[in-house]
Amino acid sequence: MTPKLRLRALLCACAAAFVSTAVPVYAEDAQRCHGVDMLGEMQTKSPTLYKTVMDQSRATANTEALLWKIEKPGVAPSYLLGTMHLSDPRISKLSDKVKDAIAHSKSVALEVADLSDKAVAAAMTKSQGLVVYSGGKTLNGQLSADEFKQVQTVVTRAGMPEAVAAVLRPWMISMLLATSDCERKQVASGAKVLDLRVAAEAQKDGLTVTGLETIEKQLQALASIPDDQQIAMLKVGLKYANRSDDLMETLIEMYLKREIGAAMPFQLALAAQVGVPASAFDGFKKALLIDRNTRMRDAAEPLVEKGNAFIAVGALHLVGSTGLVALLRARGYTVTAVE
Repeated sequence: MTPKLRLRALLCACAAAFVSTAVPVYAEDAQRCHGVDMLGEMQTKSPTLYKTVMDQSRATANTEALLWKIEKPGVAPSYLLGTMHLSDPRISKLSDKVKDAIAHSKSVALEVADLSDKAVAAAMTKSQGLVVYSGGKTLNGQLSADEFKQVQTVVTRAGMPEAVAAVLRPWMISMLLATSDCERKQVASGAKVLDLRVAAEAQKDGLTVTGLETIEKQLQALASIPDDQQIAMLKVGLKYANRSDDLMETLIEMYLKREIGAAMPFQLALAAQVGVPASAFDGFKKALLIDRNTRMRDAAEPLVEKGNAFIAVGALHLVGSTGLVALLRARGYTVTAVE
């Protein structure tokens, strides 16, 4: 096999793992994964740290709802839904209000319209420099021997060859760590995440689903995080690799309790406990939240201006002073909590 074909095979393997991590294919629900709520655990074991996390969460704007109504004089109302890209049935079932909003919509948009294996593989092949190292640089050269062994385990559990681990960029490993083995199995069995339930509901009503951004733009955002920060964030992820189900359970509980504003403070608290400063996440916050939120606002606004739009994006993109709720209000829209 030529080097070019080997690289293409590698990227296709990465694409398969990316798809299983991000958004699975349609099928009936499997049983949900189980874990321990680490925020509740923190409340018992480290009450002072818990108070710090929750104080920061409560100081974060626009966390009280996941479904929001967007209004402007002379324009039919639109809706904004905060999602979580997981298959757990506690969050993946569409509420009656969400179904009704979709049914009365003329356009529906997700973060990305097409996350099929083919689309992701094509995007990764096109953007290979964002996914894998070149020029002799390797991931194992930036980690301890034990850390790299962990990375190899993560890669093989995701269904990729162990040899891939040395050339994958840190953000890709962090993405794999963000999904537990249990969730990956649910994905393989075809359990639907909330985003795809929105898409299925829209298609049932005869609507075409569009995307606010492309897969390439998402890859560019992930790869734009400074290398040293990617490594620092990966090291944090590796420290908690054996608690992936617990981390997912914690995020689900935040989502259900409308405490999604605790997600970032909680992550920073975990990082601090293993000696990684909050500044290691500055690039992530800028590239994945602040900059992307602005781009998604710009892409959503033409749809909202036409009225009867339904926009569904990850819940973290809604909250805070740079979240979509605040950004749309700054454009003159009235944005009110529904549920």
